[in-house]
Amino acid sequence: MDEGSAGPVRVMVVDDHPLMRDGIAAMIACHGQLALVAEAENGLQAIELYRQHAPDVVLMDLQMPVMSGTDAIAAILQADPAARIIALTTYSGDAQVMRALRLGAVSYLLKNTARTELLECVLNVHAGGRPMSADVARQLAAFRHPGDALTPREVEVLRLVANGNSNRRASLLLGVTEDTVKGHMKNILSKLAANDRTHAVTIALNRGILGV
Repeated sequence: MDEGSAGPVRVMVVDDHPLMRDGIAAMIACHGQLALVAEAENGLQAIELYRQHAPDVVLMDLQMPVMSGTDAIAAILQADPAARIIALTTYSGDAQVMRALRLGAVSYLLKNTARTELLECVLNVHAGGRPMSADVARQLAAFRHPGDALTPREVEVLRLVANGNSNRRASLLLGVTEDTVKGHMKNILSKLAANDRTHAVTIALNRGILGV
């Protein structure tokens, strides 16, 4: 959308919680430069309503039933690479942030900051900006260390550990030796600067590494 286009910025809100949608709708209704054109409660609805309404900016929750926000972001951007999508979520972990941005979200807001930052963020994104919540920026800065990213297999091992599996049980589930699992755990502890398995799981959960 051209920054100089006439009329309010047309917004679509996607969230499975009616109260969240209602709250955002109320804020938009009080803002003369914005107009709510569609609401969806899951990713599938979001894709269909995007086709129907072609909103200027989409506010997209990431975790929803039927189809997740991340899958919806990918589908919408495949159909319309110019779509401007803001990921709106409760997760502050850096892995969640990077996942949304890699998919093509142009900004990322935490729901607990929505009231103070959301409307300004929508206008900024519509104007071509890529604003970032201060909380999210701090998360990214804190964890952006070379070499600390877990491999897909290490994430798989850590997820099994988080579910209460021993090294031996994890090795049987993965079809590898127990020594191989122990080697992965050693790398995980080193990369996450964790003291033990429980600490590693806690760090991974806080950073969104074990998220959707």
